[in-house]
Amino acid sequence: MAKDKPGDIEIQKFADHHVITQPNPLRKVLRRVADEDLDDPVARAEKALADLSGEFKTWMAIESDRLAAAHAAILKDGFSSAMRDELFRAAHDIKGDAATFGFPSAGAAAESLCRIIEHAPDLARVPSELIAHHINAIQAIVGERTKLDTISVAGELSRRLRGVADEYLARVNRDRPEHLEAIMAPSIAPAD
Repeated sequence: MAKDKPGDIEIQKFADHHVITQPNPLRKVLRRVADEDLDDPVARAEKALADLSGEFKTWMAIESDRLAAAHAAILKDGFSSAMRDELFRAAHDIKGDAATFGFPSAGAAAESLCRIIEHAPDLARVPSELIAHHINAIQAIVGERTKLDTISVAGELSRRLRGVADEYLARVNRDRPEHLEAIMAPSIAPAD
C-alpha cells in the first residue's frame, strides 16, 4: 500500500517577505474529540495523587524507619562504604519524596543530612549527635506532624539543622576550597 505523499510546500510572496507553509502530515492521524469527551491528563494525575494521599504518611514512616535502621547499624558496626551508602540513599529518598508526600520540612532536614554525608571529609569523625539530630528531626516531623506539615516549628527545626550542618561542613572543609563552594550553595527552604 503506497503512502499518501504530503502536499507541496506553499510559498506566498509579498513585497518584503515570503511565507512558507509546510504540509502537516499529522493532520491525517489527528482525531477530533467532542467537547464532552475531552480528557484532562493533569486532572487525572491530580485525582490519582489524591487517591493515594492516604498512603503518604505510611510511606514516609517506612522511609523514616529505614533511615533510622541505617543509622542504628552504623552506630552498632561503624561506618563502612555500604553503610554510608545506605544512610545516604535513605536520606536521599526522603529528600526526594517528602515534598510530594506533604512533608517539606522532613525533606529539608534530609537534604541537610545528605549534604553532611556528601561533603564531610571523614564521615566517621562527624559528631554522632549531628547525624542523630537530623534523623530524630525527620522522625518527629513524619511521626508527629500532620501530613500537610505546615507547622512553622518543623520548618524552623529544619532551617536550624541546615545552619548547624553548614557551619560544621565549612569548618571541616576549610582547607578544601573546592568543596566550600558546593557546601555554601543556597538551598531551597521549606515552605511553611
